[in-house]
Amino acid sequence: MKYLKLSIIAFAVVAMMTACGQKDKSTATPEQNAPQAAPVVSVITAQAEDVEITNTFTSNIEPFATNNIVSQTAGRIVSIKAEVGQQVRKGQLLATMDDVNLAKTRMQYVNDSTELSRITELYKIGAVSQADYDMARLGLNVTKKTYENLAENTYLRSPINGVVTARNYDKGDMYSMQMPIFVVQQIQPVKMLINVSETLFTKISKDMDFEITVESYPGETFQGKVNLIYPTISASTHTFPVEVICQNANQKLRPGMFARVTANFGTDHHVVVPDGAVVKQQGSGEHFIYVLQPDNTVKYQLVEVGKRLGNRYEIVSGINEGDKIVTEGQIRLKDGVSVTVK
Repeated sequence: MKYLKLSIIAFAVVAMMTACGQKDKSTATPEQNAPQAAPVVSVITAQAEDVEITNTFTSNIEPFATNNIVSQTAGRIVSIKAEVGQQVRKGQLLATMDDVNLAKTRMQYVNDSTELSRITELYKIGAVSQADYDMARLGLNVTKKTYENLAENTYLRSPINGVVTARNYDKGDMYSMQMPIFVVQQIQPVKMLINVSETLFTKISKDMDFEITVESYPGETFQGKVNLIYPTISASTHTFPVEVICQNANQKLRPGMFARVTANFGTDHHVVVPDGAVVKQQGSGEHFIYVLQPDNTVKYQLVEVGKRLGNRYEIVSGINEGDKIVTEGQIRLKDGVSVTVK
């Protein structure tokens, strides 16, 4: 009897659950029961065209040459002949140092010259040996070189045509050899060092033309040429340095300016798509395009994006000419979804 009661109760519970399920199904709305409509998208056929291969590199403008004007020995500065910002010529006197040691060496040079003349006359008549004659000549040569070295370090001259960009001492100061007395920089021409991708290694050559722009002169372009191509490629960055020079005839470009250096490396035949077709993956630098498949599904295709051409993008790889690509309606899409093309 006990088992009969339990069976009746279980049967009643199952009946109630079945009734509730039927009631829930009967109360579902038609919208909930209807199948979801396929997303509507706009599609175009990918077309390829010739795209100029232009690359822009950034760099700081540097002087073509920089010379620190120093003396090899400490001493008092007797005179200063140039000022910061002054244009100087190669060989122009910039400063004079105390010449006490130079005067002593000059006297020694004169004495050794006189002594050699006397020994030469005696050597001609056989009154002195070859060894004595050679020793006198050697002594004069040593004194001459010492005198010339002291003169160079007493009368400090510019080794280049350029502009004085620093002066660290005044007349009467004791030169301590800690800082150069002057810094002279050659700014005709100026140079820029850029790092070029190894993919362009075979496309760059000496004297290749570059265009240079700086923020100080908006809308103005300066002409540069490749002066030096470094022969090795960095294993970590896969780039190689290239030195570009600009003649800078008007001296508008100055060391320290930020420059953009642009070159044209020819053309490539690549697919070009509207910018609305390119989907950027959030949190990464990857780009994708939805490609329509023959069965009206879409494929989420990774692409390599090249240059931006106004409201279009160059696609370097990932899409082929003739592919059907989605340009509108990507918000409801995911890989493999069936779509309706409008």
